[in-house]
Amino acid sequence: MADKLRTLQNLEAMQARYIGTGHADTTKHEFLSNIARDSYASYVGHPPLLGYMAVAMGEPREKVRAMMIERMVRGVGAPPETQE
Repeated sequence: MADKLRTLQNLEAMQARYIGTGHADTTKHEFLSNIARDSYASYVGHPPLLGYMAVAMGEPREKVRAMMIERMVRGVGAPPETQE
């Protein structure tokens, strides 16, 4: 029982610290946006991977970097409309 409580407390602390971990009220759109933003941030933050992607796209590295940052800010689009 103590292990389960400790695990739950660790999860709550992690969710409070890192927004991308989500919580019980996280929507599918929010979760997908967090995944996309984390991915783009990783691509931009690892120069060899960014260089590889730039070569594959046939674009200059800085142009690909700017495109990734723009996509990271934009997310995955507008959230779906909720029906009430």
